[in-house]
Amino acid sequence: MTADALVDIERIRQLKARYCQLMDQKRWDEWEQVFCEEVVIDTTQEGSPLIHGRAAFREFLPPVLEGVQTVHHAHMPQIEITGPDTATGVWSMEDMLWWPASQGGRRLWGMGWYFEKYRRDPDGEWRILELKLRRIRVEVNGEQVFPPPADGGA
Repeated sequence: MTADALVDIERIRQLKARYCQLMDQKRWDEWEQVFCEEVVIDTTQEGSPLIHGRAAFREFLPPVLEGVQTVHHAHMPQIEITGPDTATGVWSMEDMLWWPASQGGRRLWGMGWYFEKYRRDPDGEWRILELKLRRIRVEVNGEQVFPPPADGGA
């Protein structure tokens, strides 16, 4: 692996860190910039629509998280540089969300993986081109809701 490839991998790691931090801090103007304009967001496993475009994702997500305290972790990346300006990555993920009492007071804990594609745009910045979230477990208020427990309980 070349030194340039290692630098690119580190830049992508920093990109993903910004994605999580800016979302949790609800700094939407900055958060929006981690994505390519034509990004595709696939969280359809959770019933969300397939989203095409940075502007559409920006319009979709902030209202969903309004008033919700969130913590997103992405770790143990497997990043592969696939071309001079392209890469792929798989990240283990965990997120925790707390809704205020006024919105039902739910607590969500999710685990799974982000499957992503990246592109270095003409301005030299790496951005997320595709993001697919696939969870392996979700608990709401301490009860497993995904996948549905076979016995009806956790």
